[in-house]
Amino acid sequence: MYGKYNILGYQAIRLLGYWLLVIIMISCRGEEVVVPSEYVALPISPRQESSFAPNEPIGMYLLNEGNMGSNKATIDYIDFSNGYYIRNIYGERNPNVIKELGDVGNDIQIYGNRLYAVINCSHKVEVMDARTCRRIGQVDIPNCRYICFHEGKAYVSSYVGPVSIDPNAQLGAIFEIDTATLQITRKVTVGYQPEELVINGEYLYVVNSGGYRAPNYDSTMSLVSLKDFRQVQKIPVCLNPHRMRQDQYSRLWITSRGDYKDVQPILTCFSLISKEILPMAKAPTVSEMVICGDSMYFYGTHWSEQTMSNQITYGIFDIRKQTLVSEHFITDGTEQEIKIPYGIQVNPYNGDIYVTDAKNYVSSGQLHCYSREGKRKWSVRTGDIPAHMCFVYR
Repeated sequence: MYGKYNILGYQAIRLLGYWLLVIIMISCRGEEVVVPSEYVALPISPRQESSFAPNEPIGMYLLNEGNMGSNKATIDYIDFSNGYYIRNIYGERNPNVIKELGDVGNDIQIYGNRLYAVINCSHKVEVMDARTCRRIGQVDIPNCRYICFHEGKAYVSSYVGPVSIDPNAQLGAIFEIDTATLQITRKVTVGYQPEELVINGEYLYVVNSGGYRAPNYDSTMSLVSLKDFRQVQKIPVCLNPHRMRQDQYSRLWITSRGDYKDVQPILTCFSLISKEILPMAKAPTVSEMVICGDSMYFYGTHWSEQTMSNQITYGIFDIRKQTLVSEHFITDGTEQEIKIPYGIQVNPYNGDIYVTDAKNYVSSGQLHCYSREGKRKWSVRTGDIPAHMCFVYR
């Protein structure tokens, strides 16, 4: 009898402790409960971090956008050393941050020992420790989009105006941030709704989509002098440009989304030397891309009015020869299980290819890992709308 009451008393104490923990978490979050991280074992052999080569990633962050207005942007992490996929690492590491990461994660990058996440509709750049994901601070930037770095400064593209379709939407801007103090130091006005940006030498290049002014899209790239931080030139490139990557041959590769109707998406090549568009015999439809050496890994999603469905390709393009190597870097047929490809990354050390699937845009997505031969190695559930990835090195 004594043992029975002792067990009941112990259970009561455990239950009381549980509710005390819940109350503490609620008070820390302003009546929001901290959702603990979930650890999922992956088929990756555990290794000592010291055994990783200098150019071999020890981990990878994945930024889940979250549906607009839902305040569900989250960060996941792959621990290559211990073989774990960790869901919602930001929430657990930062229990005192009200509303967690924010609304719509749009870009994630590492510079030095800090991790930067651009949170579009929360109008901020969140700054964290790259190894722990613990929050250092934030920089408030209206309708921010993408980020790049150069000589101790961060550069962020911004739509500037409110989040809405408006034929009279204002010009966008680039904000310069001192990465040591997290203070905005300069700002320059560029084209309409600027997107991805690249720095080469003394200049910053940013493509202007004009997406808020549809159907009157922008079709230019702004050239900004870093010395005096002014727009020195606007160069016609392609309609509604979005993605931009720099290769080892002093060229920029730019994707166009077209007008979703009559003008088809195209891939454009721009010379940083002659400052002009280079002719291409035939280019694939590219929505997102990663360049590794001479190979551009990409996926292309194009809506067909004939089939009333998306036409999707997963290809490899040789940027030196400007030829399509393959339209099927996934070779085991599992691409049929991907509903909406939404992000791509390639491990430069072992050639693993990562493709995210946004599914229905309102619930959990998936991350798929493929070998360089195109065979699926594993898949894992992510947060909502998994999109942007960056590697961590030791």
